[in-house]
Amino acid sequence: MRNLAPRLLEWQAAGARCALASVVAVRGSAPLRTGAALCVHEDGTALGSVSGGCVEGAVHDLAREVLDSGEARCVSFGYAEDDAFAVGLMCGGEIDVFVQAVDGDTARVLAAAHLAAAARRPVVVARVLPGPSGGGGAVAVWKDGHLGSTGSPALDLAVLADARRMLDRDGTAVRSYEADAGVPSESQAPRVFFEAWAPPPRLLVFGANAHAGAVSRIGALLGYHVTVCDARATFTTPERFPDADEVVVDWPHRYLAATETDHRTVVCVMTHDPKFDVPVLAEALGRPLAYVGALGSRRVQARRREDLTTAGVSPDALARLHAPLGLDLGASTPEETAVSFAAELVAVRSGRTARPLSVLDGPIHPTAHGDRPGAADARCAAGTDPVRGRTTAALRAH
Repeated sequence: MRNLAPRLLEWQAAGARCALASVVAVRGSAPLRTGAALCVHEDGTALGSVSGGCVEGAVHDLAREVLDSGEARCVSFGYAEDDAFAVGLMCGGEIDVFVQAVDGDTARVLAAAHLAAAARRPVVVARVLPGPSGGGGAVAVWKDGHLGSTGSPALDLAVLADARRMLDRDGTAVRSYEADAGVPSESQAPRVFFEAWAPPPRLLVFGANAHAGAVSRIGALLGYHVTVCDARATFTTPERFPDADEVVVDWPHRYLAATETDHRTVVCVMTHDPKFDVPVLAEALGRPLAYVGALGSRRVQARRREDLTTAGVSPDALARLHAPLGLDLGASTPEETAVSFAAELVAVRSGRTARPLSVLDGPIHPTAHGDRPGAADARCAAGTDPVRGRTTAALRAH
């Protein structure tokens, strides 16, 4: 939903009615994770996806119905082997989808969250799911403030406390609360869907060359906040790196030393000059980063490792260096090299083997692809059974 918020707010500000459908729970294998969203304009225009195509049509119809009725809905989609024409997930999993009309109050909450995220401030959006005790309230929470309400003062206090505990991470959760006390319980109502919007992870690319340009493009595609840095002003210009969020003229090691990083930050060194490479890699390998990689031939890497050892980099730290960066794809062009790097980065981030899926057994998606740790079972529909591959007509009767 985070990526769709700007366009959704544009629609709402222009006076259009629109609906938001969000995946609030995943059980088993599913194409997209919790938090995936589909926005539907009153004219039928749709943005985003909740299932990669399996149930988009049914969810789109459901969103139009919500716009007509004004009543939020929560529906489960699964797969029925006995009905080949049913609406459902072909992968065999099950998802719960929360659909609501975006009214003025919800729009104000989303606008506040969007502004906080644009300023790289962690923010959590909490929305009350429909149930026996009602639903529809929304709250945006950031470090030093919040906006919106769940509709219950007691529930507000509990939701604000839980949301603030999520500010240091990215992910989703569903929590159940006692109707009166606002204390987490196994009760079916009220239930609140939390989305934590941490600032995008950083990709720091050092070296202003063609390979850096390709890496910045694919980094932006993967959702990173991309910075390209080089000491050579002639080559380090925004025009040469239009996909980068920042283009910085500075010595790489000096810029990195003055830059805040975290365990999600990725560093790529694309130069082949020891006076640039060694100082910035020594600085990077002294930090708990997600990935540190460097471009270069085997001969360059051997000399670079000797120089880093001489510079005082420990063997344990040196073992964290991905150099040459990327997977063995036979890449030669800057664009192919960027794909090779991105493939290795995703594998490292997910803790996967990077081997062809066709020769492996077991689940395709990592465990984090479903409900995030701590999330309660968000099975929707107050007092109703999950929709397991029902047709659109059946959904309308649900």
